[in-house]
Amino acid sequence: MGTPTLGNPQNTIAVLQKYNFSFQKKFGQNFLIDTHVLDKIIRAAGITKDDMVLEIGPGIGTMTQYLAEAAGKVTAVEIDKNLIPILEDTLSEYDNVTIINEDVLKLDIRRLADDENQGRPIKVVANLPYYITTPIIMGLFENHVPMESITVMVQKEVADRMQTGPGSKDYGALSLAVQYYAEPYIVANVPPNCFMPRPRVGSAVIRLTCHKQPPVEVKDEKLMFDIIRASFNQRRKTLANGLKNSDKLKYSREEIEEAIQSLGKGASVRGEALTLEEFAALSNRLCGLS
Repeated sequence: MGTPTLGNPQNTIAVLQKYNFSFQKKFGQNFLIDTHVLDKIIRAAGITKDDMVLEIGPGIGTMTQYLAEAAGKVTAVEIDKNLIPILEDTLSEYDNVTIINEDVLKLDIRRLADDENQGRPIKVVANLPYYITTPIIMGLFENHVPMESITVMVQKEVADRMQTGPGSKDYGALSLAVQYYAEPYIVANVPPNCFMPRPRVGSAVIRLTCHKQPPVEVKDEKLMFDIIRASFNQRRKTLANGLKNSDKLKYSREEIEEAIQSLGKGASVRGEALTLEEFAALSNRLCGLS
């Protein structure tokens, strides 16, 4: 095994120059160049030699080197084919790393975990491209990939949305979805100067520790999320109007209003006032009618 050589600006620049690499805006590439932050991520993820880690978007392999030192096995999924020769070079000393040149949204990660880790829970660690953070995280949860935790660098505003509760302006469908599947904890805030090129916004490392069992009992998971999405699609509308206007839900106004009343809520309540437990109760009530 080697010692991580990347993670500081000089070495990152040297690698980029050696390969004449130019950043692709369409892939949202911002490479981490701060060894303190890298150490924090590895610690927060609690990686041991028993773990298989899935890294999404390894870039030039900066964090991959740290992961390879700590984990038993690392599978790194990189969409940009121009980075593959760089990764083969920067990771050449590590025999426990597999690089896959693929779009993570099109990859069957559940099967990958089954094949590579005998179906045991994996740990996901990534510095995620900001423009597809939500689809990646929701894809992992909704496909029921066996996971212990997801430790990721995301836009600060998105990290705030994941861990906030009812009544906040950041509270929405993402908050509820993340909290249904996991317990979110913001590990560190990370300023733009820790990246190359510098993003325009602040970032945060958030750890999502996956629930063994969801915190609420739901008869129909898909229905609950359709209700949640409909209630936040038009935030200014009352919950009843949001649900009535949804193409996905086929309930009468009376059925919707009765279900909301059964929660002990008035007709003018908005979706952002409801807790995860209340959305589950509402969905279970409506589930009996369909």
